[in-house]
Amino acid sequence: MPPDSEHLWQEGMCVKSFKLVEKGIFQESGVTELLMAPAKYPGCSGTRNLHDNLSDLRAQVAANHKGIALVKALIDEYGLATVQAYMKHIQENAAVAVRDMLKEIAAKAKVTTGHTSLEAVDYMDDGTPIKLRVEITEEGDACFDFTGTGARVHGNCNAPRAVVLSAIIYCLRCMVAHDIPLNQGCLSPIRVVIPTESLLHPTEDSAVVGGNVLTSQRLVDVVFRAFGACAASQGCMNNTTFGDATVGYYETVAGGAGAGPSWHGRSGVHTHMTNTRITDPEILERRYPAILKSFQLREGTGGRGLYNGGDGVVREMVFRRPMTLSLMSERRVYAPYGLNGGCDGAKGMNVLMTAAGEERNLWSKATVQVLPGDIFHLETPGGGGYGNPSDMPESSTQVPRPSQYAPKGSLHTYKLTQESS
Repeated sequence: MPPDSEHLWQEGMCVKSFKLVEKGIFQESGVTELLMAPAKYPGCSGTRNLHDNLSDLRAQVAANHKGIALVKALIDEYGLATVQAYMKHIQENAAVAVRDMLKEIAAKAKVTTGHTSLEAVDYMDDGTPIKLRVEITEEGDACFDFTGTGARVHGNCNAPRAVVLSAIIYCLRCMVAHDIPLNQGCLSPIRVVIPTESLLHPTEDSAVVGGNVLTSQRLVDVVFRAFGACAASQGCMNNTTFGDATVGYYETVAGGAGAGPSWHGRSGVHTHMTNTRITDPEILERRYPAILKSFQLREGTGGRGLYNGGDGVVREMVFRRPMTLSLMSERRVYAPYGLNGGCDGAKGMNVLMTAAGEERNLWSKATVQVLPGDIFHLETPGGGGYGNPSDMPESSTQVPRPSQYAPKGSLHTYKLTQESS
């Protein structure tokens, strides 16, 4: 995941369409050629782990076969017409749920502001604005208009339209008060306007790796801000990569979640457009030339409010041999916003502490060479607070945050297994 890519071909294999399985045969030679194709560009290489790539693709094919078998079993049991009808019912139910929510929001906005339009803007660390205006009709339809968003960047934080739609459908599903499965029906009442050659509608050759992992998070913050749903979460995934010609490691690091109208933000968690779990320390240190020196909550970094934002984390790694360290992060310039009088969460920071005793701020995106004994010190952002603390009645107190947390992780699971055997 290169932090300094400027063109799509610098980010790895590019595929518009390729038939992975033809007549029941996995097209290994064809996909291998695609995986190695980036090597023809200067400064680029093909895949460094072809075996794992091919195994992952075969696993996805197997998962598709399993899904096909399950759908066929449903059709055999209930009939094609019934299965298709229920698929349609699920989407129509989702559309109704979203429309009901939008009608309710429009009615409240009409009373408080005299109109049914919502607006919000937030900024990437390079200053590029993401601007949103939501126009809601009486029927519960809505237009998400990103006119005013900045131009595509000479970097990789450009986000394709698919990423924008994913962020919108995620936010809608979060705000809907009904328990519905996530499906395309959520977008039925929605029309999306994105200016061409903008940050959210780049050209085909634009670099986009940062758009998927960083801009997507900022999009969620902008949508939630427009709807007044909750304060900003850390707005970042704190992508960290290190390695050399023989090994490569990639992780994303948690931070603080934003507070809302009735809840405190959680501390040290991943939020919104991510679903990754971090590698256990035992595995990290056993398989990679690094030592995890510290991993703890960054106390006091959540924004204060009637409900407080969650705290970020501090994570330090000591490198044991010369390697390349690459970082892709956000919220190092613009803090996660508080809402309705709540304070902003703390910004993040990336620092390299060399074995020679020097400290260097690496800013939000960087690639540096590290030596044995160098320490990477990461501070992730906190979440924004919600509501003004002074609005709290004197007779009441804030809901206390938990002082203990349920043990998790592979080591805990192994311990339970041993105790139960």
